[in-house]
Amino acid sequence: MGTRIFIDGSEGTTGLRIDERFQGREDVEILKIDPAKRKDREERAKLINASDITFLCLPDAAARESVSLVENEKVCIIDTSTAHRTEEGWAYGFPELSDVHRERIVHGKRIAVPGCHATGFISLVYPLIAGGILPKDYPVSSFSITGYSGGGKKTISAYQEENRPATFLSGREYALSQQHKHLKEMRYITGLERTPLFSPIIDNYYSGMVVSVPLYTDLLKDKNTPEALQAFFAEYYAGQKFIRVCGSDDEAAVSGYLPGNGVSGWDGLKIYVTGNEQRVVLSAQFDNLGKGASGAAIQCMNLVLGCAEDKGLVLTLPSL
Repeated sequence: MGTRIFIDGSEGTTGLRIDERFQGREDVEILKIDPAKRKDREERAKLINASDITFLCLPDAAARESVSLVENEKVCIIDTSTAHRTEEGWAYGFPELSDVHRERIVHGKRIAVPGCHATGFISLVYPLIAGGILPKDYPVSSFSITGYSGGGKKTISAYQEENRPATFLSGREYALSQQHKHLKEMRYITGLERTPLFSPIIDNYYSGMVVSVPLYTDLLKDKNTPEALQAFFAEYYAGQKFIRVCGSDDEAAVSGYLPGNGVSGWDGLKIYVTGNEQRVVLSAQFDNLGKGASGAAIQCMNLVLGCAEDKGLVLTLPSL
């Protein structure tokens, strides 16, 4: 018998992608819920407590309710919602950030998977603050472009509707009130003293994203050229299977364009440092359904189980 897995919220986009990634894995046993009872509190409680690992792919309130149903102290919860990412006692599911982050995941029973935009932002900003390069009081801004799958079922349906409005054919900036739900973890995890200015754009393609952070080099404490910053990130993430720091010979860098869907279907994350000696732009390119969601959840599970970190995941880059 393999590790018993229950996916609470298996009908959502993230839940479905997690379930897909278990196809062909003989080391897990998926506990299925009767579709008619997927919102039944007692049935969910029974399956959560019968599992070794439960994935929560739910809205925040429902995720908190599911955690309250845990009675079996051996159950590990991996939550993909926003609910617990800054909560005390929860490991933040980004093992590449530091040895401490990795150890907390390996030994944790409560793991919060990062948000997709937050994943890109934190991959760029956390190392700079940890390395003393970016001051904590720097007024950080960020922009991103993402495929519409990150919006969930209703957004996917709207974009795939045959008679959708013409405005859906172009990029659409959103979260105009500067209240995006990922901002809290973007500030909390990095240790920034100010909440970042953040401008996300949803575009007319299914999956993949690029999150960028522009910086003035004269406000950095060190490593203030593109070459020095690229070398810094390469050293910081050395040996990490899921993160690739790109040089000037990378295909996208050579073309002069960084496509939002360039690594759709891949479970890793690529980092670019572009610009000049006065102004640089740091960019993270990845799949919002991969390293930005279900792929990260499976990576965390693999660490908990002590198996190969990339088991069941895709780390062969797609051709552009």
